[in-house]
Amino acid sequence: MRFLLVTTPVTGHVSPVLPVAGKLAERGHELLWYTSARFQAKIEATGARFVGFQTAQDIDYHRMNELFPERAELKGISQAKWDLKMMIDVAAEQYGDIPGILRGFQADVILADSCAFSAVLTAEKTGLPLALLNVMNLFARSRDTAPDGFGLAPNSTRLGHLRNGFLNWLVLHLVFRDVNRYFNQCRADLGLPPAGDTLFDLAIRKSRLFLQPTVPAFEYPRSDLPGHVHFIGVLPPGSAPEFVPPPWWDELESKKPAVLVTQGTVATNPDELLGPAIQGLSGEDMLVVGTTGGKSVEDMGLKALPENVRLEPFVSFDRIMPHVDVMVTNGGYGGTHFALAHGVPLVAAGDSEDKAEICARIAWAGVGVNLKTKSPSPAQIRKAVRKVLKDRSFGQRAREMQQELARYDAPAKAAELLETMGETAHQRSG
Repeated sequence: MRFLLVTTPVTGHVSPVLPVAGKLAERGHELLWYTSARFQAKIEATGARFVGFQTAQDIDYHRMNELFPERAELKGISQAKWDLKMMIDVAAEQYGDIPGILRGFQADVILADSCAFSAVLTAEKTGLPLALLNVMNLFARSRDTAPDGFGLAPNSTRLGHLRNGFLNWLVLHLVFRDVNRYFNQCRADLGLPPAGDTLFDLAIRKSRLFLQPTVPAFEYPRSDLPGHVHFIGVLPPGSAPEFVPPPWWDELESKKPAVLVTQGTVATNPDELLGPAIQGLSGEDMLVVGTTGGKSVEDMGLKALPENVRLEPFVSFDRIMPHVDVMVTNGGYGGTHFALAHGVPLVAAGDSEDKAEICARIAWAGVGVNLKTKSPSPAQIRKAVRKVLKDRSFGQRAREMQQELARYDAPAKAAELLETMGETAHQRSG
């Protein structure tokens, strides 16, 4: 079977697809992967062939505010709208590349991350079966849940259905009306009919298989969940063979609690979480390990570190997580699940991208504390970490989640589902 893979050129979107691609290649399938050349080496290591952007821009999404200063001046909903319109423009550019790629590679299936909207457009236009691997919380619209961005717990009561219905209507027809109009104009330019949905709702509706890398216990229950949505467990982040433990690594073996503080690789402003965490946990009887998301420690502009704090540009989660007692996070989907896969409870503080929803799910699932802000005070972080360490229910619930996640082999499960979808699509077309 031949798979065309399409991914948004961001580490958090490419990395989850890598183990799935490796498993498909291992099972004898042919893969061609379309994304930025920055990921070529990792892609080719899976056994897939790489093809880069042809006429589409190769945007470094880790430098968005630097590349687009006008974005940096926007906040909240305004910035979210700007981002969505950028995603629409990028999808249209990439959509222009893909027909030429398909002429040289007769794909049977398109596999894309859930934000690669060019793949959705291509599937509509060509009729090729589309599978999406989600890289964030499950955003399927439901009568039992509020739309993404509100950070509200699910409610399946009659009043809850009224609330959810109104909020879903509000988002589609009022809050993001201009974005939807922009999207439909783009579709018209490409010869496609109006969507009638938001970008994300359309992505679920147009896909034949939707892979959600978590377990049901972490996600809000939906009585109307589409049948092609499948939970596959947590995807491994991959090893870091080049990682050399720093000189202080043996301190993780001490009896002191170890707290890992991470902001991932995109929202890395240290003033939002890393700095306040260092200040709030200074002098506590614990070892605090902070990561800068790849930036040098000097570039972060942090002052002299307290005696109990260790700061590194990068640490291997695979190596450090068995030693961690609490992780302080801004709600990155992959990092959150890797912590839970090791039974580590969390303190969550984030509201950009999809992070408000992930932080809300952390609290709803009972695996940690949600501070409901992306800029908590040092005192808030200190209090929350102490609470998670003292209240054993958080650790117990995290270990229960660990046990449920351990029942899944996500790459194998994804590959099996993709094969079944491809075979079914072939039988229908035959």
